[in-house]
Amino acid sequence: MSRKQKRNLIRIIAAAAILLLVNLLPLDKGSLVRLALYLAAYLIVGYDVLTSAAAGIANRQVFDENFLMAAATIGAMCVGDYKEGVAVMWFYQIGEFFQMYAVGRSRRNIAALMDIRPDYAVVETDGRSERVDPDDVEVGTVITVSPGEKIPIDGIVEEGESYIDTTALTGESVPRRAEPGTAVLSGSINTSGVIRIRTTRAFGESTASKILDLVENAASRKSQSEQFITKFARIYTPVVCISALALAVLPPLILLLLGQPAAWSSWIYRGLTFLVVSCPCAIVVSIPLSFFGGIGGAGSVGILIKGSNYMETLSKVRTVVLDKTGTLTCGNFEVVDVCDNSMDREALLEIAALAEGRSGHPISRSIVRAWGKEPDLSRVTDVTEISGAGVIACVDGRRVLAGNRKLMTQEGIDCPDRQAAGTLVHVAVDGRYEGCLVIADELKKGVREAIDDLKRAGVRRIVMLTGDVAGVAEAVAAEVGIAEVHAGLLPGDKVSRVETLLRESAGGDKLAFVGDGINDAPVLSLADVGMAMGALGSDAAIEAADVVLMDDDPAKIAKAIRIARKCLRIVRQNIVFAIAVKLACLLLTAVGLGSMWLAIFADVGVMVLCVLNAIRCLRVREV
Repeated sequence: MSRKQKRNLIRIIAAAAILLLVNLLPLDKGSLVRLALYLAAYLIVGYDVLTSAAAGIANRQVFDENFLMAAATIGAMCVGDYKEGVAVMWFYQIGEFFQMYAVGRSRRNIAALMDIRPDYAVVETDGRSERVDPDDVEVGTVITVSPGEKIPIDGIVEEGESYIDTTALTGESVPRRAEPGTAVLSGSINTSGVIRIRTTRAFGESTASKILDLVENAASRKSQSEQFITKFARIYTPVVCISALALAVLPPLILLLLGQPAAWSSWIYRGLTFLVVSCPCAIVVSIPLSFFGGIGGAGSVGILIKGSNYMETLSKVRTVVLDKTGTLTCGNFEVVDVCDNSMDREALLEIAALAEGRSGHPISRSIVRAWGKEPDLSRVTDVTEISGAGVIACVDGRRVLAGNRKLMTQEGIDCPDRQAAGTLVHVAVDGRYEGCLVIADELKKGVREAIDDLKRAGVRRIVMLTGDVAGVAEAVAAEVGIAEVHAGLLPGDKVSRVETLLRESAGGDKLAFVGDGINDAPVLSLADVGMAMGALGSDAAIEAADVVLMDDDPAKIAKAIRIARKCLRIVRQNIVFAIAVKLACLLLTAVGLGSMWLAIFADVGVMVLCVLNAIRCLRVREV
């Protein structure tokens, strides 16, 4: 419990004790002691509301919940309803206490995520270990991480073996094994052996820093529901204040004109009750709290949603478009066969590895691994990488082409029309076809179940887009249960295809695109919701995406959609419940059937119920 919560709880208990004392003491109704005790209880429990209302009036921002509560309770005290005046403020503070508890719980959830920021990095200098600010560590520096310490910066393990706890990043409870060559992410915790890591990014660009930036900026992106509530409150509050004043003044004046008793106290009491009932606390508090809880809950399971506007859009997704490589497959390509080769297998691998050696594409790296040596890039000149086609390079003075059938056709080289369960990289040297490499990628674990889960979550259309050849794409789609496939697409073709799918989306249904590569960034920005595979995905994809899945698990796609729908369902429940109760109570008050105790329920009671309902947004583990 925070210091402010403890202070408020003490005030609530103190005011309750004074109210109990007033009721136990044999005091006359007009007793000054009785009045003093009520005033003491009122000021103890309500001084912050009164000062906030006064500050609002001074700043010409009169119409807020503090003004409504102050006006209603001061009015009740002035007409002699001391108990009701104190009770309204007392119950209001109880509601505020529950609100602070709910917000505090949400913040603790996010604070656990914030705790991933490391305080230091250990660098060895002249044989001595020295703690330094992570910001001062340059890319390529070797840092030491001992058991129990956070990994401060993204990097590659150079020495040592350990198990890494990534719970704070991905929500995955099973530690991951780290050994030389393993990529590790900042914010993870080293649980066992000492490891030495060569950093691959600056601290500000590392995973932990990016996650914190995403979470910290999420509150600034408001949903349509929150924007509506803000506009609603600006209009609603002045209207109900004027209505309450009219209810308190107009009927007595009309009665006087008709020659009947005005009954001022009765109508003023109704007007004050109307003010308390009309206070929009339940809606204004619970809606942002619901989104705040939903974003925090999603973050606890490794799903980073960049704002409540994206949460709202995600809840309406009915079409999911998936990239293949890195999204449905692991992106761990391997050369599984060499065929149609007129030169020796090793010679073909060597010349292909040299041509592809400067490229960072996963397929290029797989060819280099298959050759088994580090390419001598001094033998390679005039490298041209053609997106979606392949590479043209000069190797030992010979013009080498390494790429797909499109590249061969463009260069006027005949190649066999071969079908294989993998990607074909054709190789030609000085205009002569020399053979092809068959490269296969393995499916991610649980992809079939993830696609089935999307269908159960109400996604009506699932589409796979890929730059791979049709045969490979269709084989993967059939294995995972996707009926609609578009293969052989260049990055520009993916954009065109998604534009077509967006036009075909029905009514208010939204489209989500899930990808991981740098060439997916334009499509991620174009889609209604862009979802990036964060752990292995490119920086450009993560920046362009609206939702980041930190552990690259396809099962999190459906989970993210269900979390968003649960959050929006709770938001709608709170809006409908709060408005319905308030309208009913306002009507009862206007016709004289309501009391200040009904007003307390309509204001504080409804707010507490809505806040408790909003807390459910934090519970996402079983969604």
